[in-house]
Amino acid sequence: MESAYEECLYYELLQLNLTVEKQRPLPLIYEEVRLDAGYRVDFLIERKLIVEVKSVEALNDLHMAQVLTYLKLSKCKLGLLINFNTVLFKDGVKRVINGQL
Repeated sequence: MESAYEECLYYELLQLNLTVEKQRPLPLIYEEVRLDAGYRVDFLIERKLIVEVKSVEALNDLHMAQVLTYLKLSKCKLGLLINFNTVLFKDGVKRVINGQL
């Protein structure tokens, strides 16, 4: 289900004329060497906002750690962790700023 939500969100973001990179690779820099660690950000919007899409029973610490890692590696200050598997959309959105809720 995540892929369906991701495609719909991508479409809506494009309709707003936002600059959106979907499934953007995020390399790890280790001792000045660029390593492909397999990290992929669901969305990088306007080169400022990371959005990670989930469709799970409940968000957990692993999901938050994923967004925190992406924020650190991308040097973005703001992230959204969105779980579409909720009755109310607002209950599935977590805002992450500089590694904090």
